[in-house]
Formats: sequence, structure tokens, C-alpha cells
Amino acid sequence: MEQQIHPQAPLSPARRGMAELSLAVGGLALGIGEFAPMTTLPDIAQGMGASLPATGHMISAYALGVVVGAPLITILCAKVPRRAMLIGLMLALALANVVSSVACNLPTLLIARFLSGFPHGAYFGIAALVAASLTTAERRGRAVARVMLGLTVANVFGVPITTALSNLVGWRASFALIACLAASTTIGCALFVPRSPGGSATLRGELSVFGRLQVWLTLAVVGVGFGGLFALYTYITPTLTQITGLSQSALPFYFGLLGVGMTVGSLVGGWLADKSPTKTILGVLAWNATVLPLFSLSAHHPVTAAINLLAMGAGIAVVPAIQTRLMDVAGDAQTIAASLLHAAFNVANAIGAWAGGVVVSAGLGLEANGFVGTFLAAGGAIMLGIAVAQQQTPHCNVATESATS
Repeated sequence: MEQQIHPQAPLSPARRGMAELSLAVGGLALGIGEFAPMTTLPDIAQGMGASLPATGHMISAYALGVVVGAPLITILCAKVPRRAMLIGLMLALALANVVSSVACNLPTLLIARFLSGFPHGAYFGIAALVAASLTTAERRGRAVARVMLGLTVANVFGVPITTALSNLVGWRASFALIACLAASTTIGCALFVPRSPGGSATLRGELSVFGRLQVWLTLAVVGVGFGGLFALYTYITPTLTQITGLSQSALPFYFGLLGVGMTVGSLVGGWLADKSPTKTILGVLAWNATVLPLFSLSAHHPVTAAINLLAMGAGIAVVPAIQTRLMDVAGDAQTIAASLLHAAFNVANAIGAWAGGVVVSAGLGLEANGFVGTFLAAGGAIMLGIAVAQQQTPHCNVATESATS
């Protein structure tokens, strides 16, 4: 296992809490940066004087930045102390969002969004490892879940606020807000996250993760199994306005409900992950396979759509379990494996957005994207079954008791 952080003196509960809060604020900045542009896409397209599909490429640009940046940054900075890494990543995020806020044309915005995605996977991966290292082994899932609360709270308050802000003063203000949150995270990390020595990982050790079948299978569970959520999320604004019949002023409330579901799901998921990561992953996939297609039926009425959005958000409960499983199967390549999780989620984002576009282009309607979730969740369950079966075969050198529980 990779060397964990061992501060010179035990952290007080107050400082540990502030460290986790600081890490969560960084997650809040990244969460707003990832999800808010989806909900403000029409405003950005109008401001850029571009079509909706063309402007939608900035979603893919961000996802591509995550996929490229997560392994690249982690490998090149394997020996950099984790606190310094966290601070550097947040400074980079702040700068990229400043550029996004002043972009005068679509190509510039696309480049800025690509660069904004670069810190995403590496930050969450390192933040999860730092949080896990500050607590006991049996409470890792809950520690990771608390750090990930920033990502889920982004959908409770961050996305609704930035959507309302976009309606009031323009979409550029949302990117400026992200830059401010990223800057505040650098201060929090400097004050409360304990110092650590340079990483003990080597380039060869980090690259060894790509030879571990269990890591690939676990990432495939995410990349395939959770694309359905993004198929719905990419088109959530036009679905709620055109199918549900909501006004623009009502959208922040509905996005907030989705975020509440994510927050509750993350907390419950952290508790369940400490019991059994694999069973938790399977349970969440089954939940998504049931809840996502129901949105296709419930989207026509404001009340049922609201209830379903709350239930859909709970699907984020998988994050602590997946993160814990990756820690167990990654061997000495903990850092890069942790960062690759968020690259896998952005692969799911890309797959979901593509599949959703196919459904819409086929004339099946915006709400039909819910059924995409059933097929993709089933694919994720198949990937998980293959992973468990392979792990239980004789001479499998990556099997661990906690990962197969």
C-alpha cells in the first residue's frame, strides 16, 4: 500500500473537521464547474452566439480534460506532497475559470473548459486519500463521503444558485464564483490539511495500475453503469421546461431536489461502503435501473418529476463504495487509481450524453432518456459480476477481503 499521511502530532477533532471541510469546498467548486454549465447551457449558447449542440461541446471538453488530466497529473507529480498538490490543483482551477468567465468566443471557452477539467480527477483522488488517512480503516468510507459532500452539495445549493445567478446577471458570473471557491480552498488546505512528506510512489509503481485487471473492471463499472444518470442530466433543463412545463424560475428548486438526493445518497453510501463496497455498488446499480426509467413516465407532471429527481440523486451513493474498492485493488498505485475514478465518471458522462443525443435525434423525445439508464446500469452490473468472478479465481493476486465483502 502507498504511504499514508502521518502528521507529526495527532489532529484534534476540530482540525480534522476543518481539513475535511476545506477539501469539501474544493469539491463544491468542482461540482459546480462540472454540473452548472449543463443547466445554463442555453444562456451560454445565446451569449456565445452559437447553437445549442455546438455549445454543448464544452461539456465534452471538460470531460476530456478530466480523463486526460487525472492520470497525467498524478503520474508526473507522484512525489509531490499531497497538500502541495491540492493547493496547486485549486490554483489551476481558479485560473481556468477566470479565463472561462472572460472568454469572448466559443473556441476560447472550449479550451478553458478543457483546462478546467484537468484538476478534477487528481483533486478528488488525492482528497479522498487524505481524508481516509486521517481516520481509522473501518471509517474510510464515511470520511470519503464527507469530502465528497462538496460535490453533492453543489447540486443542492451551488447549481441552483448559479442557475439563478445566470438568469439575473449572466452566465459569466457562475465561472467567477467557481474561481472564488477554488481560491478559498487553497487557503483552507494551507491552514488545516497536515503537512506530509513527498510521495513514496514511483513512476513504475503508479503505471503498474494499468496492468491490474481489477482496476480496469472497477472503472468499467462506473464508465458503463452510470452513464444513464448523465444522459438525463445533460438534457435536464429542456426536459423540465418543454416536457414538465416548468418556468425558468422554478428550475433552481428542482435542481436543488436532485442535489438533496445526492447528499443523502452520499452519506448513506459512505455508511454502506464501510459494511460492504461490492454489495453497495450492486444495490446502487439496481436502484438506478429502477429509478431512471421512471423519470420517463414521471416527467410529464411537476410533482412526480420532483419526487423522481430526489430519488435519482440518491444514485450518487456509489462513490464512497467505488472509491473504497479501488483503494483495495490498486496495490501500490493508490493515488492514480483514486484519480482515475473521476475520469471514469466523465467517461460515463460522455457515454450518457452521446446515448441521450442518439435517443433525442431518433425522435423518441427528451424524456425517453430515462430508459437509457436501465440498459447502462445493467451493463455496469455485468462488469461488476465479471470483476467479482475474476477476483475469486485461484491465484488472483489482487483479491482482498474488504473488496469482495
